[in-house]
Amino acid sequence: MKEQSNIPTSKVERAGKFVTTGLKVGTNYIKHYTRKLVDPSLTREALHQDNAADIYETLSSLKGSALKVAQMLSMDKGMLPKAYTEKFAMSQYSAPPLSGPLVVNTFVKTLGKSPTQLYDKFDMHASNAASIGQVHKAWKDGKALAVKIQYPGVANSVKSDLRIVKPFAIRIVGMNEVDMDKYFEEIESKLLEETDYKLELNRSMALSRECAHIPNLLFPQYYPELSSDRIITMDWLDGQHLKEFLQTNPSQEARNEIGQALWDFYQFQVHHLKQVHADPHPGNFLMRPDGTVGIFDFGCVKEIPEDFYYNYFLLTDKEVLKNEKRRHEIYTNLEMIHPSDTPKEVEFFSGLFQHMIDLLTLPFTVEHFDFGNEAYFNEIYAYMDELYNMKEVRESKVARGSRHSLYINRTYFGLYSILSDLKANIITSASRFSPKR
Repeated sequence: MKEQSNIPTSKVERAGKFVTTGLKVGTNYIKHYTRKLVDPSLTREALHQDNAADIYETLSSLKGSALKVAQMLSMDKGMLPKAYTEKFAMSQYSAPPLSGPLVVNTFVKTLGKSPTQLYDKFDMHASNAASIGQVHKAWKDGKALAVKIQYPGVANSVKSDLRIVKPFAIRIVGMNEVDMDKYFEEIESKLLEETDYKLELNRSMALSRECAHIPNLLFPQYYPELSSDRIITMDWLDGQHLKEFLQTNPSQEARNEIGQALWDFYQFQVHHLKQVHADPHPGNFLMRPDGTVGIFDFGCVKEIPEDFYYNYFLLTDKEVLKNEKRRHEIYTNLEMIHPSDTPKEVEFFSGLFQHMIDLLTLPFTVEHFDFGNEAYFNEIYAYMDELYNMKEVRESKVARGSRHSLYINRTYFGLYSILSDLKANIITSASRFSPKR
């Protein structure tokens, strides 16, 4: 993969890249509608592919928050046209890496020594490259190590990048400005945390210890003395990312064991720790044929407020939701419906949410669940697509859902997606990690 020799770090440079991309996207629309005059049967698929390629090229060269937003969007199946989802998914671990001189410069600036002075051996070519940083393999005292290096300028460009990328997100997703303002504040706070590698190091060590008892999970050891505010050194974990793992045609037993381990990992964090690894994309897991899975990258951790937790998991209790008054209270507490809503709006949105909740919470209401059930996921995606195209939803004047729901929903959507790809059949009984009432 071609390496980058520099990253635009000034606000002017980065804004200029977006302006250029905006012009390209505009040109793509003109081309599309010109072609459609000649061929009225032409679909928007080619337009989506051209736009996705141009936008991804810009985001991958900028790295940081802009590329992270693309990564988040790629995980929400049903939210984006397929062309965007497939292209943006590359940001999970296949973005263009930094060149050697930039890597060495980061070490000298933050640890005072070059990689060759700190490790017995250091591979200058990145093993993986994502949105915030890239990973190199190194060796010290006979141990293989993974060294995560943050891209230059990422921490300082979070706020300005999000302001610039918002119009693209609004146009791609179709969400109105009020929704974006509400949720972009939450995204900004999480991205600022993700660029704090000292915070990530502490969280990684703490959460790894807390979850070490869960069967079939592997966590690396971390090395604070070889880490800084822009570098984290940990043990190298062997394994494959989801796509490569599935290409080996693993046994159903291994799929189930990995799926069970991931389900237990997330349920334990949510229900017992009230904080959760909120970045469940395939680039953060390494799977092995013996049914074990390596977990790393605790840069994005969502702390769950008690009142939100209580109301959110009442949604999995079918008996509670049968009571219309109680259901209305829960929806209001979670900001799914608002005091300003008319009775007609309350009835309309309550009906929409109830059906969505029935679908999404189904695994929580049964003893076992087969995530290989394609009909289940097709129904979810079809309903999300139906919601996306509803005029009442798109033109809603208020954001529907607490800001806390953004990363919790993202966590479960990401988990469901991985379990679906694994076709895992697992125990999902609520008694395994019961919510506290």
